[in-house]
Amino acid sequence: MLGNILLLVLEVAFGLLTLMLLARFFMQWLRAPFHNQVGQFVLATTDWLVRPLRRFLPGLMGLDLASLLPAWLLQTLFVFVEFSLRGVPLGGHPAAVLLGLWGLGLIELARMAIYLVFAVVLISAVLSWVNPHAPAAGVFHRLADPFLRPFRRVIPLVANVDLSPLVLLLVLQIVLMVVSGLRGSFAPLLFGG
Repeated sequence: MLGNILLLVLEVAFGLLTLMLLARFFMQWLRAPFHNQVGQFVLATTDWLVRPLRRFLPGLMGLDLASLLPAWLLQTLFVFVEFSLRGVPLGGHPAAVLLGLWGLGLIELARMAIYLVFAVVLISAVLSWVNPHAPAAGVFHRLADPFLRPFRRVIPLVANVDLSPLVLLLVLQIVLMVVSGLRGSFAPLLFGG
């Protein structure tokens, strides 16, 4: 039971930091402003890690690798810690185990990114209905818009209601199922099978 409690605490800590790093990555990629409460929180929780990394890890084609790479490494480390705490023996060749852990870390990072986009789209939709002039509404709309735009091109308004967030959330749920199903493809690397 103590192991499960420790695992839960670590999952929350690793997950929160990973989400903040992904939020920073998306905000910079989509050129969302950081001069708001959401942006300031993201900067405050990630600056200690991202700023030193930028000296050694430059951006690539407008992508902030100093935010993305540590998020991936955090998820890889968490997968290893989870296996260790659960007593799962990793019996493959060391290089294969490392490759498997990196792959599972990448899958977990993709899952977290999908959850983040899911939350951003949901919050943006709710704010547009409830309080479109809320201080954080502009940031969420700006982050959600690039993901919603392709759906808005093909889904017409129904009684002046935009249904594209619902369709996008459904698509994200399907993608999440597919990504989660990929976890098993790394078992041969990790367990030597």
